[in-house]
Amino acid sequence: MIKEIVKDEKLLSQPAEPATADDAQIGEDLVDTMRATDAACLAANQIGENKAVIAYNDNGRTFVMYNPKLQSGIQRFTTIEECLSLDVPSTVERYKMIRVSYEILAGGKLEKRTRKFTGWSAQAVQHAIDHCEGKLV
Repeated sequence: MIKEIVKDEKLLSQPAEPATADDAQIGEDLVDTMRATDAACLAANQIGENKAVIAYNDNGRTFVMYNPKLQSGIQRFTTIEECLSLDVPSTVERYKMIRVSYEILAGGKLEKRTRKFTGWSAQAVQHAIDHCEGKLV
């Protein structure tokens, strides 16, 4: 279901609660909302759900992560990012290459995964993880 984008900074500043397999609908809602807004990434708190679930676009495909955590990053750089939840762009520091641990929903259960990201995908995933941590970019 397509959800309205949350702009309430108080809600966006709250760290997300851990996600469970019961939060599968949130992942689906993130994907639907991303497609409707042409977003590069979204976190659950941006659609009114305080759970650690994100979705991101990578080469035209949309992926969902449950409980993502940035494990490491290299090649720090400064950039300007826009966010659907904020009215003005923000200057942020990101890594060009990151390693993330997360879970995916498979067979009705969450399964652990780890993946490396580079470039644009790394930046989008970091942005969404910041939202899960209650950081306003």
